[in-house]
Amino acid sequence: MKIKYSELIDQTLYFPTEEFNVSENNLLFHDIPLMEVVEKFGTPLKVSYLPKISQNIQKAKSWFKEAFEKTEYKKNYRYCYCTKSSHFNFVIEEALKNDISMETSSAYDMDIVKALYKKGKVDKNIEVICNGFKTDDYLAKISDMINSGFENITPILDNYRELDKLTESIDTTFDIGIRIASEEEPKFEFYTSRLGIGYKDIIPYYSQKIAEHPNARLKMLHFFINTGIKDTAYYWNELYKCLRVYARLKKIAPEVNSLNIGGGFPIKTSLQFDYDYQYMVEEIVSQIKKFCEEEGVEEPNIYTEFGSFTVGESGANIYKIISQKRQNDREKWNMIDSSFMTTLPDTWAISRHFIMLPLNRWDDTYERVFLGGLTCDSDDYYNSEQHTNAIYLPVFSDTKPLYIGFFHTGAYQETIGGYGGVHHCLMPQPRHILIQKDENGDFQYEIFREKQEPEDVLKLLGY
Repeated sequence: MKIKYSELIDQTLYFPTEEFNVSENNLLFHDIPLMEVVEKFGTPLKVSYLPKISQNIQKAKSWFKEAFEKTEYKKNYRYCYCTKSSHFNFVIEEALKNDISMETSSAYDMDIVKALYKKGKVDKNIEVICNGFKTDDYLAKISDMINSGFENITPILDNYRELDKLTESIDTTFDIGIRIASEEEPKFEFYTSRLGIGYKDIIPYYSQKIAEHPNARLKMLHFFINTGIKDTAYYWNELYKCLRVYARLKKIAPEVNSLNIGGGFPIKTSLQFDYDYQYMVEEIVSQIKKFCEEEGVEEPNIYTEFGSFTVGESGANIYKIISQKRQNDREKWNMIDSSFMTTLPDTWAISRHFIMLPLNRWDDTYERVFLGGLTCDSDDYYNSEQHTNAIYLPVFSDTKPLYIGFFHTGAYQETIGGYGGVHHCLMPQPRHILIQKDENGDFQYEIFREKQEPEDVLKLLGY
């Protein structure tokens, strides 16, 4: 009878994987000895493994390069990093090592671009795609930067007033794009995205407001599906509608040369994750090329704005199981030394699953458990894995501590959880470390932020 945790994994999942392996009964993440990390830095702990960011960017670039060669696609591909997925400087600076552009969503992102410029990480040729609904402050910062020589900043029009405001404040020629208000999947509570301009309104708007504009040049059509890039009839239908607008626009606006298909590449949230990235890229590229050939228009440069795909798989959260509560004959609650609601808010807010594995004791027997956080909120728990609809971990022991990790948590969690702020039940922010590799392949550890102290929280609250 197979009763060891390692045997459960062997018979349930494909293991080891590209990211995970086990050595001497302990888990490795990208060959990082996690138990050594725990012994050095303690728990709870947030880990950012920076080389994974560059690896994923280069993977995407290679997929598009191969697809372009296979389909004889004549234009260029441009990778943009969606900053809202993680605004941390170490993330953006790592991403910028790979010759990419940036995508912004608020006025505050423009301050990040200026800070990177002052630090010498970018120059005034940096390409910035400005998305989102634009407040007067956002529009003013875009205008000021274009006027000061940042010529490759492209505001993507989300509504009609934005062009009027930009025209008033920019004193040189500038590029713009238009975001299409895509139609959402039928299961959504609303029919059309609140972002962008409707399909039927784009051509009339261009003819009336942009065609004869003295300074604005329409460069890009922007298209994004909220549910991501999936091989579904819904996605291909929306892409087809977008291409129809592009072809009609291209025939009256030859200066339009780029199609931005937004973000939406999924990341691995289960060890049974199955997604053929290369197939999807080749299919998208071939569909765009085929449609343009049929319409007799020049194919566009292709832009993407991958956020979670860029940074998500670089992150991990590590906890210690500090106690077990037996509430009845069937339910055992393993309590972590932190809170899911504050450190992994997507598990609570949108029922997101992450890869969860124990760091140690892989040769011990296992049991089914629920995982509970330390807040007094009934929603502060994690109760199943995508592949088993349950959680199995090595049997709890008072004498042999158990540590667990949640992996691929690098996107959105810190900003949604309120990094460095006040959290539910005053749970402190965990210590946060960065891991790099030097030229010899050795791991380098750096403390980015120490664990939040009670005094810091009380000061925020006015005490």
